Amino acid sequence: MALAQGVFKQTRSARQTAKGTLALVGGGFIKRREQSTFELAKESYTTESEITSTQQLVSNAHGVRLVNGKVTGILSPSTYSDEISTVMRRDFAAVASIVTGAASLTIAGAGPTYTITRSTGSYLTDGIKIGFVVRITAGAFNAANLNKNLLVTVVTATVLTVLVVNTVALVAEGPITTATLAVPGKVTFVPVTGQTNIYYTVEEWYPDVPYSERNIDVKYLQANLSLPGTGNAKCDLSASGLNQTNATTVYFTAPGAETTTQSLVAASGLLLVGGVTQAIVTDLSISIDGKGTPAGGVVGTDVRPDIFTGKVMVSGSFTAYFDSGVIAGLFLNQTSTSILSVLTTSASAAADFMAFTMSDVRINTSTPDDNETGLKRTFNYVAVLNAAGGAGLATEKTTLSIQDSAA
Repeated sequence: MALAQGVFKQTRSARQTAKGTLALVGGGFIKRREQSTFELAKESYTTESEITSTQQLVSNAHGVRLVNGKVTGILSPSTYSDEISTVMRRDFAAVASIVTGAASLTIAGAGPTYTITRSTGSYLTDGIKIGFVVRITAGAFNAANLNKNLLVTVVTATVLTVLVVNTVALVAEGPITTATLAVPGKVTFVPVTGQTNIYYTVEEWYPDVPYSERNIDVKYLQANLSLPGTGNAKCDLSASGLNQTNATTVYFTAPGAETTTQSLVAASGLLLVGGVTQAIVTDLSISIDGKGTPAGGVVGTDVRPDIFTGKVMVSGSFTAYFDSGVIAGLFLNQTSTSILSVLTTSASAAADFMAFTMSDVRINTSTPDDNETGLKRTFNYVAVLNAAGGAGLATEKTTLSIQDSAA
């Protein structure tokens, strides 16, 4: 008899078309992971309160079921984005490239900030937002300006103010016609209407046994992202499912391959707090919590009817070397601020990336430490709905927006 080994186990999953309907057997993707566990839990009922002449327990029975799921892994573009988008309740969607035609683009500035000015049209109407990473992908530009990740920090109708993510300078030039400004990958955000409600079938496949555990009606309810100053970014997903079955044959017969994108590291990215580039922040965490609650049991079945969700809560913390009272003052004065973070897979100009934008953030703690070396403070925050954002405006009407270059 073979003993199961983690190196052979595969986690395979796919979206269902509806609750109660297994995903198609020919679909699914193999998930990269550090760890993945989907445990079937059942309530159990005893007659402990019953008094009998034997002075012993005489009954134990199982009740309603619940699958408790947890997936942890190294964060990389596209790898966990589908699950994260379901916690945020909006699918990733592309933003159309801007093709200028007879209009022109002009690049100005000497760094670290630059402007990209268009002669006609509107960046706001075209949907460009603060926190987007854009690239100039076509036009008779200097090679130093083409296909380079540029973080948008200010948007007006005709002017983008940008930072170069890998910090290698742009070249001032223009006006240049027949240019293309692209928004790589896709973008999602917590929406104010049209929220999705997605269920997954998740299979834990043990080919060396062989054994298949099929977890049904799984909803991803929370995503915790850890973005350290050194080392790999991490993703921690929590899920609940309504039932689990098993078989000795695989369910997803032809799953898509695992992603091959490189891991994200903050060392080659950017972080801005209140629009100011930070060189003192040592780590950042983002928690996206869908406030999931399994329904109670109902008479006649051991399967719960659903998993309910509440409002999406976005919160986290960051730790910074204490170099002034600026960030601490945001807490002291209850001042709204913003957090923009871009993590890339390398320092190359067009490296894959994920960008996180919270445009209305409230800092709730300012906790100092005390030791012989560099002193730090930890700041806990919550992101609130940016009521000043929306279509045609410089920010989105949301708590959190994410751009994934490989989504």
